[in-house]
Amino acid sequence: MSGKLLIVGTPLGNLGDFPPRAIAALKSADLILCEDTRHTRKLLTHFGIDRPTDSYHEHNEDERASVFAERIERGQTIALVSDAGMPVLSDPGYPLVHLARERGLTIEPIPGPFAAALALAASGLPPLPFTFFGFAPHRQGDRRELYRQVAAMNHTTVIYESPERVIVSLEDALEILGDASMTLARELTKMHEEILSGAISEVLGTLRERDVIYGEITLVFGVAAKAREEASPDEIRAEFQRLRESGLRRNDAVKAVAEKFGLRKNDVYRLLLD
Repeated sequence: MSGKLLIVGTPLGNLGDFPPRAIAALKSADLILCEDTRHTRKLLTHFGIDRPTDSYHEHNEDERASVFAERIERGQTIALVSDAGMPVLSDPGYPLVHLARERGLTIEPIPGPFAAALALAASGLPPLPFTFFGFAPHRQGDRRELYRQVAAMNHTTVIYESPERVIVSLEDALEILGDASMTLARELTKMHEEILSGAISEVLGTLRERDVIYGEITLVFGVAAKAREEASPDEIRAEFQRLRESGLRRNDAVKAVAEKFGLRKNDVYRLLLD
């Protein structure tokens, strides 16, 4: 009888975010696969979870996926965790989950924090639709190409960035997106959590005043400023109608349209009445 693969989300920082179901899932596992066993061992020790662990990270996940899939087929329950947040989403795990799905194995996801969703929810930018790009590329040429994709989206986007590169990354964003609205979320759920919102130039100005920038960073961008300038009345009306059909109240839909296209709410109301 085959076992199952548990995909277990872990806290971003605040251990109070680790739910009883996730703790029980890890206690039930025959093996826990960790992005970094030393890091995960601290979490397991805190919650009294005494289960075997093994290393499963971006450098070995392709070659080891079949080994762990075979163990599940033989009846073992294997739990997959990353250092923080949900595995697979910009963290290791995809090759194993994909292989398990191909082989018809049981896969059970256990909910946990996801920094992109938390930052998006707190951003005040239109939440739907949105595109999550994961980590921005290290090389400037590749990063600028990413921002060109963001500019073409014409809706909210979410990107992870390192503290060492966040300033040069936002400089690229400012040049390509224009001075679009954005939110920067840093150290989410931790003691020094910080959320900065405003135009890209405003957030950049705040960061440039600091000698050092610490912590995990999530960037949420509204629609590119250039895209806002090019929006036609028909596009604005269509977006309002789409939001209303999705269940938003009239006032909330008007607010979201105004933010997306860089307009005042009164201007949106007048356009809709014409």
